[in-house]
Amino acid sequence: MEEAVAHCVAALGAVTDRDWEKVRAGRLEWSCRETAVHIASDLIAYAGQIAGRAQDAYVPFEITLDGSEDGLDPADNAGALQVIATTGALLAAAVRTTPRAVRAFHPYPFRHANREGFAAMGVAEVLLHTHDIAEGMRLPYDPPAELASFVLTRIFPRVRPGPTPWQTLLWATGRGELPGREPVTQWRWSNNPVLRSERLTLEGVAPATSADLSLAGDGGYEWVGGAAAEGTREGAGIMVKQYEEGVFHPEWGMYVLVRREDDRAVGAMGFHGVPDGDGRVEIGYDLVEGARGHGYATEALRTLSAWALAQDGVRTVTAVVERENVPSQNVVTRAGFTRVAQDGGQYTYELRG
Repeated sequence: MEEAVAHCVAALGAVTDRDWEKVRAGRLEWSCRETAVHIASDLIAYAGQIAGRAQDAYVPFEITLDGSEDGLDPADNAGALQVIATTGALLAAAVRTTPRAVRAFHPYPFRHANREGFAAMGVAEVLLHTHDIAEGMRLPYDPPAELASFVLTRIFPRVRPGPTPWQTLLWATGRGELPGREPVTQWRWSNNPVLRSERLTLEGVAPATSADLSLAGDGGYEWVGGAAAEGTREGAGIMVKQYEEGVFHPEWGMYVLVRREDDRAVGAMGFHGVPDGDGRVEIGYDLVEGARGHGYATEALRTLSAWALAQDGVRTVTAVVERENVPSQNVVTRAGFTRVAQDGGQYTYELRG
């Protein structure tokens, strides 16, 4: 967040002596001045959401950029950049001091976001609207690739990577072109989905989390036993490939199972892909060894399966279990699945809606 704001202020600081009111910001309908105010407004709004733990709506406040003691004169362009720097610092501070498990209201697509989601949205606002203003001012602007990648791998999970992260982000938001891809005319970013069971929070993973888990990282979680299970890492690797191929769907991907009593991850569960043409979707899961025997897998499986069957067109959830894996067979049976087939050393179970 701080790096994005620093690049914004450095780039636009070169043109504070020009009239921002009379210049349109790139492809937007706003002037450069209105766009600068919008950046500051969004940053403080995001800080307010996560600091205030808003759950059902936006915190009802707004800011104005006043440049005089009596509040009658608007801030000049340099003052506008100072406000952007300040609101960016406030959002960064809110992100740093907010516990990992906290989520606050944001309207789409799942009506909530965590601290990383708000950070990614804040960075996106700064990068994209600095681009808009710079384009209007005919000013070169090329932010660090890591910042664009941070945004893409957190809140644009369905956008297939392109030649560079910045080119891809511009294309994904209707601001540029990519070879072989149709122009984007409508877009929205996407925070990760979250489901709740009696004792667990099922947190859908973003591409950045999948990549970290697949490379033996912790994905940002504290795991019971100190590390994710091997099956989780293999599943994360599958998610990475899906993202690279442009077929990653966060709600039909992997969910980390987090125990709410201590915010520690006990395992992972997820779908092998989107439902097929017959309305069937396959589910898989594993728990770290230290979390087994407490009913977590059964609880999560009931929750995720019920969610899947409530989606339009989904008729059947399937699970394939090794014949020797009796504990897993007990899990699917307790969750209401019925064994329907055997193929060599594997049993197939189904749960129908």
